[in-house]
Amino acid sequence: MNAPALTDATLAIDGRVAMLTFNRDDVRNALTGTGLIDDIVKVAEWVNGCDDVSVLVMTGAGSAFSAGGNVKDMAERGGDFAGDVAECADRYRRGIQRIPLALHNVEIPVIAAVNGPAIGAGFDLANMADIRLASSKAKFGETFLNLGIIPGDGGAWFMQRLIGYQQAFELTLSGRIVGADEAKTLGIVLDVVEPDQLMTRAGEIATRIATQPPKATRLTKRLMKMAQRMELKDFLDLCATFQGMCHNEPEHLEAVHRMLKR
Repeated sequence: MNAPALTDATLAIDGRVAMLTFNRDDVRNALTGTGLIDDIVKVAEWVNGCDDVSVLVMTGAGSAFSAGGNVKDMAERGGDFAGDVAECADRYRRGIQRIPLALHNVEIPVIAAVNGPAIGAGFDLANMADIRLASSKAKFGETFLNLGIIPGDGGAWFMQRLIGYQQAFELTLSGRIVGADEAKTLGIVLDVVEPDQLMTRAGEIATRIATQPPKATRLTKRLMKMAQRMELKDFLDLCATFQGMCHNEPEHLEAVHRMLKR
């Protein structure tokens, strides 16, 4: 499939790895007031239909991963934050809430390479990935309450599934900002590396995953997502069906033969 045309991000393909880079450093890669919402959704939908891609990596150009919402627009009650209650709610549904729905439905592994601050909706965006890696310069903050608003992009749903209710509650209600090392201790990120090693580390993990049989990789991610909301018996029935599908795929026999030759 042809790659989608993007407005405020760039998309590069290296083997079976797609690299999405947010390219609005002038506003610290804010999601609102830019074309990044549309860009992220387009890429999320594209990778699902592109059998040639097995891993998606997201990162930010410049100093920040993403500053989240445009605070200047909030102050002026403009852009995505204008209007009465119904109008504002509709803008959220038609705007930033498209990101969690799109990323939650991505069939391939998603890695967030957090190069700098991930604040508010930017933090939530990172938490929508399957794996997070952080530069030592990264910072994370669920800062909505500091502005008198709530995590309107679904962040409260994602974070507590990632690090548990108590830790997520404290971060959300305090609005404090944590550094990369504390984020690793909390379980927010898998690893912390120096800035010049971030994309190398992300590439290593992405490439390793991308070498796995692609159809089985997509089915495995579906299983891991569905395991979060299914009873064990129903889940095992699904595993049996998916396994039957895998055993009848050519990539399974190819992988078995490769192993036997070692």
